[in-house]
Amino acid sequence: MDADADLLRTSGLRVTTPRLAVLRATESMPHATADDIVTALTAELPTTSHQAVYGVLAALTGVGLVRRIEPAGSPARYERRTGDNHHHIVCTLCGAIEDVDCAVGHSPCLTPSDAHGFAVTTAEVTYWGICERCAAAERDDAGDDAASDAGAPGARASADEPGASAPDAPRVP
Repeated sequence: MDADADLLRTSGLRVTTPRLAVLRATESMPHATADDIVTALTAELPTTSHQAVYGVLAALTGVGLVRRIEPAGSPARYERRTGDNHHHIVCTLCGAIEDVDCAVGHSPCLTPSDAHGFAVTTAEVTYWGICERCAAAERDDAGDDAASDAGAPGARASADEPGASAPDAPRVP
């Protein structure tokens, strides 16, 4: 807690209980929404309002202690990992978010074709895909569907099943 208090002081912010609590919450729950943070704080600070949390998040974001990200279709999320220009990968099914270190190798579209006079300092990249948990659930669902289809009238048994005929054998009605 002393390290967080020192961070607040060196950033020019007063050390308050809500600020310390929000810093701890964003450390333990990367990519949390403001609602997630309010819920996490209810045991420690039961009278803390949403507005107070939004105010703390704005102050912490303003001095660079917390980073705000806004994946498309998602509420704003907050994280403690700042200053390293990392990117994010978002599951299109469940919304899980993970950090991805800076793109390596040939990175298409990270250098703008026309910077319009801007001095480009960062590129914010969001990768989209399906996380391992959702992919496994989809495989399980596909397996369940196949298993239930196998018991349906007219379904063919696998050649590996006892008593099953070969795949090219005629079917007996």
